Amino acid sequence: MALAQTEEVLRQLKLARPQGTFEKVLFDTKGDRDTTSKLVQQGGKGGAFVSEIRDAVRRKELHAAMHSLKDIPGNEETPDLTIGAYLQRDTAHDCLVLRADRSEADLSSSAATAPLTIGSTSVRRAAFLRHIYPGCETIHFRGSVVGSEKSRLFKLDNQLPQETEDGGTVGPADALVLAASGLKRVNQDHRIERVFSTSEMLPAVGQGVVVVECRSDDYETLELLASVDHFETRQCALAERELLWILNGHCNSPIAGICEMDDGELRLRAAVMSLDGRKMIETEVSGEVALPRELGREAAFQLLGKGAGELIEASRL
Repeated sequence: MALAQTEEVLRQLKLARPQGTFEKVLFDTKGDRDTTSKLVQQGGKGGAFVSEIRDAVRRKELHAAMHSLKDIPGNEETPDLTIGAYLQRDTAHDCLVLRADRSEADLSSSAATAPLTIGSTSVRRAAFLRHIYPGCETIHFRGSVVGSEKSRLFKLDNQLPQETEDGGTVGPADALVLAASGLKRVNQDHRIERVFSTSEMLPAVGQGVVVVECRSDDYETLELLASVDHFETRQCALAERELLWILNGHCNSPIAGICEMDDGELRLRAAVMSLDGRKMIETEVSGEVALPRELGREAAFQLLGKGAGELIEASRL
């Protein structure tokens, strides 16, 4: 998936600067090498997928680096780096993928005595799934989406279990929940059985957004990246990221949020859930397009005022 995202960044840069020369450098990150441990054990998504690439940018081995915005930690300062471009957001929806011998009706009627299993790496998705398919069990299921026998789709289709960090296994899975945008990027969108509305499953902050990061003092690269920056996506992402910053969210926090431009203003919906999915605190705010961070702060403080801080702290245990 990262390769497909990088190819899209290069495609847009080449369109914006046809005379430019661009080189693709592939990184095998800690999260790619270790598909067994939970992400929290690897320093979260930032430690698993972002930190090594960022270090290469700092060492000037790379001019810029591509990231999925939802993988970038929301509670870390990086004054030496900056996001130079937000590509136009793809769909932010989550979706359901089924094993060939399963149907969604099976999930909806799954009995507590013999629950079917849904694979996911996200505590946010797991919390929502407990409401959508209360008779199912959500299991931790990691790996690339496609490309090897360790990929999630291969394990799903071949009824293979997921190895756990303690040497055991879970699964096999009867279904997976994945980002619809990711499946589209790797040409697997035909596998989508159901797209969840954002009312059913509020996305992760930054979901569907690809960003390009560079050094803050690399003005030549910043000028180039500005040519592929998408204003609406940037403004919405800034609101979502400010929400995450104020909430001091971490990789295990069941925090969700989506900002959209609606009738000339920004509209931000956000939620914080308990890990068991039984409690959910929600808010919705609107504001000026020119003031996205203020909107994110307003939403975050509303959630904190309703008790979201306690749910976030409980998820750290």
